[in-house]
Amino acid sequence: MAFLPGTDTALVTERKGTLKLWREGSAQAVTVSGTPKVAYGGQGGLGDVIAAPDFATSGTVYLSWVEEGQGDTRGAVVGRARLMTDGAPRLEGLSVIWRQFPKVSGKGHFSHRMAFSPDGKYLYVTSGERQKFTPAQDLSVNLGKVLRLMPDGTPAPGNPFADKGGVSPQIWSYGHRNLLGIAFSPDGRLWEIEHGPAGGDEINHVEPGRNYGWPLVSDGDHYDGKPIPRNKTRPDLAQPAISWNPVIAPGDMIFYTGSAFPQWQGQALIAGLGSGGIVRVTIDGEKATERERMDLGNRIREIEQAPDGTLYVLEDGEGAKLRHLVPKG
Repeated sequence: MAFLPGTDTALVTERKGTLKLWREGSAQAVTVSGTPKVAYGGQGGLGDVIAAPDFATSGTVYLSWVEEGQGDTRGAVVGRARLMTDGAPRLEGLSVIWRQFPKVSGKGHFSHRMAFSPDGKYLYVTSGERQKFTPAQDLSVNLGKVLRLMPDGTPAPGNPFADKGGVSPQIWSYGHRNLLGIAFSPDGRLWEIEHGPAGGDEINHVEPGRNYGWPLVSDGDHYDGKPIPRNKTRPDLAQPAISWNPVIAPGDMIFYTGSAFPQWQGQALIAGLGSGGIVRVTIDGEKATERERMDLGNRIREIEQAPDGTLYVLEDGEGAKLRHLVPKG
C-alpha cells in the first residue's frame, strides 16, 4: 500500500495481481487496469507499490511482481508506469526496469520491497535469496541483496562492487535472507527487516558493502533443527540491531513521523504476520529495543502512515481488511 503524495488516495496491491485505487473514507476501492501478468503462487504475485519522488508532476508509480521464466523458474521484477486517473484509473507505459538474476525454481523469498532515498535520487530494492541459501554470499547474482539503483533501474554510480561486472554494480549490501521491509529513519539512515529461519528475524542498519551473514550465521536454526552458528561468532560480519527468537514474522516496517501518536515519533512500527499485530521498536545508535506489541488479532502484512499521521494496516489472507488505527478518544 502507498499513499499518493499530495492526495487522500492510496494504491493497494493484491497478490493475485489486482491493483486498487482507494480514497480515504471510502468503503470501496476501484480496480486499476493495465497491470502486469503475475506468477501467482506460494509467496509470489503482485508485491510492493510506491510513488516516484516526482509523482506530482510525472504521475509515475513503481510496482514489483513475480514473473515466470523458462523451465519452471520464477523471479521478481520491478516496473514503472504512469498512473492515469482521468476517467477509469489505469497504468500506461508499464515497463520492467529491474529483474532478479538468475530466475530459479521455487515460490518463496522474493522480497522485492522498494524505497526511495530521502533526496529522491536512488531507488533501493530488496531481493531475497529465494530459499537457495548460498546466492546471498555470491556477488555474481543479485539474490539475497539490497540493491541501489537509479530511478530508471540502472545501477547507481559509486556502488561498492561496481568493478566486479555483471549484476554486481547493482549491489549495495549482501548476505540477506528474506527482506520484507525497508525504510529510511528520520536521520536518513537505511534499515531493513528480514525473516530468519526457525528463529532469528532481524533488523539491520544497511551500510554499503557490508555482509549481513546469511547463511553463514543466524540467531535461528534450520527448520530441520540443524544448528547455524550465531551472529556473535562472526564479529567480522554486520551484526543485527535486534533479533527475535521466537520470531515475529515481519510483514513490513515504517518509521513513524506523524503527529497523531507523538509518543512514537522516530520509532519503527513493524507489521507482524506471526505476531498478529504491530511491534514497536526504538532505535539507539546501532541497537534496537522492542517496546510494545499491539495485538490486532490477525496477520498484518502492511503498515502505512496516512497524511494526517493516523495509521492504516492491511491484513493478510483471504477476506483481509484494510483497518484504520487512530488515537483513543
